[in-house]
Parts: sequence; structure tokens; C-alpha cells
Amino acid sequence: MQNTPAHLELVRPDDWHLHLRDGPALAAVLADTAKRFARAIVMPNLKPPVTTVALADAYRQRILAALPAGAEFNPLMTLYLTETTESNEIDAAVASEFVHAVKYYPAGATTNSAAGVSDLKNCTATLARMEKLGLPLLVHGEVTDTAVDIFDREAVFIDTVLSPLRRDFPALKLVLEHITTRQGVDFVMAQDNHVAGTLTAHHLLLNRNALFAGGLRPHNYCLPVLKRETHRQALLAAATSGNPKFFLGTDSAPHAKSTKEAACGCAGCYTANACIELYAQAFDAVGALDRLEGFASFYGADFYDLPRNTTQITLVRESWQIPAALPYLANDPLVPFMAGESILWRLQD
Repeated sequence: MQNTPAHLELVRPDDWHLHLRDGPALAAVLADTAKRFARAIVMPNLKPPVTTVALADAYRQRILAALPAGAEFNPLMTLYLTETTESNEIDAAVASEFVHAVKYYPAGATTNSAAGVSDLKNCTATLARMEKLGLPLLVHGEVTDTAVDIFDREAVFIDTVLSPLRRDFPALKLVLEHITTRQGVDFVMAQDNHVAGTLTAHHLLLNRNALFAGGLRPHNYCLPVLKRETHRQALLAAATSGNPKFFLGTDSAPHAKSTKEAACGCAGCYTANACIELYAQAFDAVGALDRLEGFASFYGADFYDLPRNTTQITLVRESWQIPAALPYLANDPLVPFMAGESILWRLQD
């Protein structure tokens, strides 16, 4: 175990899995990410979804227009995979230089995934073109069969979808996003360098008991859901291992308070307002702060064949309280992850 330093300097990190929404919601949350990260892979599950390079370009321009004055932040765009995505759209994506991946949502798996893929066999030509051109596929790794227990859906997906996908497209670059299980960790570790995985702060810090602590906790509800403590420990071990196949992806997902605290509440944890600080807390808890910079700042850039950042941020070991709510939509605030709780690391302004 290392001695805990009073401050920590890191090469400016990147977020390899982020939801920014659009319109007023985008304007409300973008500054939190831009303050901490140089770049982010931006998810395409808007309404309607970002399915073409033209739509991705338009969305990128809206993001850039919403940045606070003086902010330096580069949104890395993605396309939403559908069963009608054509191979020539992959050619256009690679040529664009601002589209960096394609996102695969199993239809019905999570927020705004109704237009997703029901059967990957209908995407064979598109996947083959991605494999040839080196454009990564980002995977939400859950089956949607209601007969499968929700806590088992990632493991079943790995067996029934992901393993056959690797067999059929062995050179396809692939990221298993927001891994939540030991099986997910084991899968990534067993693959070659074409495969990586992202890990969220909330899955490193909490297990599924946090969904029911003293009552139902809707702001801890995300998809994939939190899992058993044995899985959390496996995720934390992977994140802090120094293995470059695992890197930071917050999956920060804003929802208005009224849509979380509802009879059928939305899935997603908003962590962007304190995300690098939360990762520092998780790494600190196991004496692995010396491994945080690689995980947060280097390994993702290397996987995406992008240059590492050159500027720095500083974290100080100083307790502060996460706000109970943040401004979001008119008369409907945003409740962040760990709202009202104190954490031990703070981003220095």
C-alpha cells in the first residue's frame, strides 16, 4: 500500500463513454466534462439517433457551440448502429476524422435503444467494413430476453453474442463498455489487443446493495445494473491493475429528477460533476493512486490510436460535499451520483 499524497497531478484525462444529451440538457452538463477531460467519446442515442456522419457532424457543432468560453474540449463522435447501416457510411465515418467509433445497442437494452439491433447477423457487411478499416465497435453488453435474470444479462451476452462476434470478426476493434461483472473482466483479459473495456466510477464504488440502502435508491439505478460485491471487487482489481486493456469511461448519463424519481424511473447515474474525483477515491481506497494516470489518461488514447494529452490537472486530497442537486431543465433539477455525500478528492481550479 502506498502513502496517500496530499495532491495528485495527472495528464489531462479523457472520457471514453459519455452521454451529453442535446439542447438545454447539453448546455446544462457540458461544462462539467469540459472542466475535467480533454476529449470524450460521445454516445449517439439521441432522439432521433445519430445514425449518419452528417448527423454526427451537426451534433458535434452543437456541442462545440455549447462549450463555455475558453474551454478546450474535443468531442469524439460515434454512429448508432442499426440493421440498415450501410458499409459506405463506415467509409464516410473513417474519412471524416471526427467519427471515431460505432455504437451497438441491443434493441431495448437501455435509454433510447429502440432503434438498436435485434440480430447482429443483419449487420454482417457493416461489421466486415469496420473490421477492414479499423473503426471500433462499442458494445452495450446485455441480452434483452426478459427470461434472463437482469443480473445475468451481461454474462449471457458474452456467451451468446460477444464470443461468436469475436469468432466471426477476429480483427474487429471492440470495446465492451461499462463492464459490471467478473465474466466481463475475464472476457476482455482473455482476448487479444483488438479488445478493451471501460469501467465506470459508480460500478467501482458501489455494489447492488446500494440500490436498496434504507429504501429504493433511484439515483443509483443504471444499466447495466450494479452487481454483487464479488463483481465490484473484480472490476476494481482490473481498473487498478495497470493492464492497458481497461480504461476510463464514465457512462455519465443525466436525467431530470422527475424522470428518475418516477413510477418507472430512467436508468443512469450522473457523475460528470465529480467523475475524476470519484475514480481517485476508488483507486485511493486500494492504495493504487499511482495506477490512476494510465487508466484515466493513457490507455484509452492508445487504443483509439490518438495522441496522449499534454496538459495536466491537479487533484487535492480535501473533503468536499457533492451538491444535493444541480441546475438542469426549467423547474426540474439534476440529482448527481452521491448527492449530499462527502468525497475525499477535489479537482483544483
